Amino acid sequence: MRISCVLRGKNPDANVAEMDTVEGRKGDEKVLLTIYLRPFRFMLAFLMDNQDMENVLRHFHWLEDILGLDLFRDLFPVILTDNGPEFKDPLSLEEPLDTYDGLKRTRIFYCDPGKAYQKGGIEKNHELIRYVIPKGTSFESLAQEDIDLLINHINSYSRNERAPFTPFDLMEKLIRV
Repeated sequence: MRISCVLRGKNPDANVAEMDTVEGRKGDEKVLLTIYLRPFRFMLAFLMDNQDMENVLRHFHWLEDILGLDLFRDLFPVILTDNGPEFKDPLSLEEPLDTYDGLKRTRIFYCDPGKAYQKGGIEKNHELIRYVIPKGTSFESLAQEDIDLLINHINSYSRNERAPFTPFDLMEKLIRV
């Protein structure tokens, strides 16, 4: 389903997260799964052993487990991604670990083909990743701790001179509420 159905339809103010993967050197197994929370300009990144649906689903289950279903739904009610093979089973990604209430964990939508600007926030953060890990660099020697440090730096970087808040600042305001 296309995101325009949600944004122009029933939920024009929907909190949209963006999701993608970042590849290292061609032929390598390890990739980054990135999730960008638009309202906070906050990004999460997870080093995955393979760029496949099973790894993405495992990270969704892990996030739901540590956040709890209610907070997961609050943070990621709608996720916009591309139609890469690692995201090809949206129903599995939408399904919570425990379906006691019959509601979805999230809603997955796809960008229009060739229109990466529809998830421009995550693409801009990928540029920041590439300042440190240039395109074509292998991820094979990296550990999740390396990725955590990189993402912490990105989330500590204010991108707006008129509103000098970092993504960490914005997330902290959410948590205090």
